[in-house]
Amino acid sequence: MLTLIRNGEIYAPEYLGKKDLLLVNDKVGFIEDHINLPDRFVDIKVVDASGKYVVPGFIDSHVHIMGGGGEGSFKTRTPEIQLSQATLSGITTLIGVIGTDGTTRTMPSLIAKARALEEEGITCFVQTGSYQVPLKTLTGKIEDDLILVDRIIGVGEVAIADHRSSQPTVNELAKIASAARVGGMLSGKSGIVNIHVGDSRNHLKLIEEVVETTDVPLKQFYPTHINRNPHLFEAGIEYALNGGYVDFTTSTIPQFLEEGEVKCSVGLKRMLDAGVSIDQITFTSDGQASLPHFDENGELIGLKIGMVSSLYKEVKDAIKDEGIPPEIALKVITSTPAKILKLTNKGYVKEGADADLVLLDKESFDIDTVLAKGKIMVESGKAIVKGTFEA
Repeated sequence: MLTLIRNGEIYAPEYLGKKDLLLVNDKVGFIEDHINLPDRFVDIKVVDASGKYVVPGFIDSHVHIMGGGGEGSFKTRTPEIQLSQATLSGITTLIGVIGTDGTTRTMPSLIAKARALEEEGITCFVQTGSYQVPLKTLTGKIEDDLILVDRIIGVGEVAIADHRSSQPTVNELAKIASAARVGGMLSGKSGIVNIHVGDSRNHLKLIEEVVETTDVPLKQFYPTHINRNPHLFEAGIEYALNGGYVDFTTSTIPQFLEEGEVKCSVGLKRMLDAGVSIDQITFTSDGQASLPHFDENGELIGLKIGMVSSLYKEVKDAIKDEGIPPEIALKVITSTPAKILKLTNKGYVKEGADADLVLLDKESFDIDTVLAKGKIMVESGKAIVKGTFEA
């Protein structure tokens, strides 16, 4: 299958200018100033990208793909993600996680959901484990999960600094990170340890103690929810300046922002101004997670659901409201997560990369067209490919 995308301006995410792209099956085959089609050539789909930016498909590396929650009892378990929720949001690669409920949400179910999304047309990997330590892995061993199961690329999300965590010790976290590191090395995967950071003022101290007292490097960890409150955000700046990765969560509600959560687009500007490299910062949506609100005694007083649509919205706000250049802002959902997760064929518009692309309107920066693995999933802002059980 051949698809020619003509007359678009490419952010790869670096700016390449106006180019034509020829997609060969599920790969970017050629990028040229102009590609001419010979007379009486084979059937080819031609997409006119005039007035559009062509950017890499978005990577959302923290999504509760089979649902999450349950923190307000069984009735609050959130639903599974549907295909078009991702594609309409420009997301062509998902990383699935379990979260709080490591009992009724299991690794076999997580992998089954990832494979279902793959069959429907997008790319999906998962992390092994959940909040709780000891981890409940698929095979019983972190290294075996990483080495033997293609969809498993790391560990997480392991909870720290949170009343819902299992209060892991330095030694326990060090052993998890060590196993993940070895498993990643032997399998050619990232082996990253995704860390849920809660509201506690312990912040990132547990990770820092592991790094100070063992041989585990700082970049073995990938802490998320860094923007959840002002004091954690400030600790996150220091952590990043010391060389660590930091991830912002885009799903939120007005109440959280009123109580001090740092809006992602604003936080990105603040971190860049503080001297943190864009290659250390990512955005993820925490999609399909419950967004619980607890009082000072840890009692649940409110609950919403995370939306993957928030991912690109915050990037667009960073570009339009905070004045961050597109080639910088786009990295937090394209090339930077691709590097951290060792997804070598993702996150860039380049020859040989996967044909995951998003066409953005040049004036509004709204999503117009989405291609995943070379197939058009969204056209003129409408999903033309639906999930198996979508209306």
